[in-house]
Amino acid sequence: MQWEVVIGLETHAQLSTRSKMFSGASTQFGGAPNTQASAVDIALPGVLPVANRGAVERAIRFALAVGGAINHRSIFARKNYFYPDLPKGYQISQYEVPIVQGGSIAVYLEEGEKKVRLTRAHLEEDAGKSLHEDFHGMSGIDLNRAGTPLLEIVSEPDMRSAAEAVAYARTLHALVRWIDICDGNMQEGSFRCDANVSVRPTGERKLGTRCEIKNLNSFRFLERAILFEAKRQIELLEDGGRVVQETRLYDPDRDETRSMRSKEDAQDYRYFPDPDLLPLEVSDALIEEARSRLPELPAAKRERFQHEFELSAYEARVLTQSREMATFYQDLVDHLHGGHKLAASWVIGELSAALNRAGLEINQSPVSSDRLAGLLQRVRDDTISGRTAKEVFDAMWNGGMEADVIIQTQGLSQISDAGEIEKIVDAIIGANPAQVAEYRAGKERAFNFFVGQAMKATKGKANPSQVNEILKKKLAP
Repeated sequence: MQWEVVIGLETHAQLSTRSKMFSGASTQFGGAPNTQASAVDIALPGVLPVANRGAVERAIRFALAVGGAINHRSIFARKNYFYPDLPKGYQISQYEVPIVQGGSIAVYLEEGEKKVRLTRAHLEEDAGKSLHEDFHGMSGIDLNRAGTPLLEIVSEPDMRSAAEAVAYARTLHALVRWIDICDGNMQEGSFRCDANVSVRPTGERKLGTRCEIKNLNSFRFLERAILFEAKRQIELLEDGGRVVQETRLYDPDRDETRSMRSKEDAQDYRYFPDPDLLPLEVSDALIEEARSRLPELPAAKRERFQHEFELSAYEARVLTQSREMATFYQDLVDHLHGGHKLAASWVIGELSAALNRAGLEINQSPVSSDRLAGLLQRVRDDTISGRTAKEVFDAMWNGGMEADVIIQTQGLSQISDAGEIEKIVDAIIGANPAQVAEYRAGKERAFNFFVGQAMKATKGKANPSQVNEILKKKLAP
């Protein structure tokens, strides 16, 4: 039997506010346990929550970026469950009426673009954290994260492979960072995914029984967890068993998912409106304020790069995969006053390769956009060749000097004197009559021999276009 995998993702993005969702406590990462938990966060009797306006504005910004509908009136609800790191015995979330409904994310795959629909995005608070490693026979509770503002983004079950799910998660990760609502730090838990995975026979429309894999905090783990879980469910069904709806955890050491608890349905959480919080009213003025804080969005920037700078769709897509890369490229062409295609080639090629080797982000590049522009200007004005430019770039990357200093001190300037190049070409032609005869007899590959000899004689400094032009004239029958 052929099987189809069906995947939906629930993503928790920690909002980039300095204070928590319902209290003034700090959200800064790394504090000593329980030093950033206020009376509201630890649920002391008599305390009252107050919604964070900055978190609401960021949720609106997300809605505008994905084309979602903003509910002018939404409700905070209590989601009841009991766990040691949840001091109130319930989590304040949104259920029946979330702040954002609908929208979509455009995902680029090898076979083309795919739109993943969004069900909703709602505001909620995070729970605390149970610590098991540092205690013998006991667990510790750190409530620093309790109350941290989250935007939970729920997709429709539109993805059909682990690769599609990872592409969606990467795109969403880039977007929340692009619009500056989340720092996206997966190691610190600022961006984490729960994957709902089910399988069904190919052609079947009814969804299969889903299992939820919780708290996947890397794209590699997300992919591996989905691959394992789909395989587990298919093997179970083919052996005559049935899939049980449950919550599972991914163990990266064993590369497997394992059962955590039976999967609750909404009624198990006994949602009801929080009596301590008024309905959330979103004004048109707040929506316009959020809109004013939106930068040029990735899709608009891609389109502008294609038309304004005459880039291909692929080049524009790569250069807008992060806001930092798009900004670097824009700064580069601004410094160059042109050379858009050359700049794109270098950012996508040489610079990205160097960053990958060093494990750096583009905003950590040792070669800044203005210094790279200085190097590319020397390629544009034929001071150095493209090949020599790569040597200069390596020296800039490792030594921090400007391109002009390296070119001058190492004597790398290109030979562009036509008379000097002619003398070298004449000598090579005179010394290789057999190759001249081959070329004139129609063997075009012999031409490359002469180019190579000319570049060798000038130690790679001859202007390649001039060498080609002079050789064609000299070798003509």
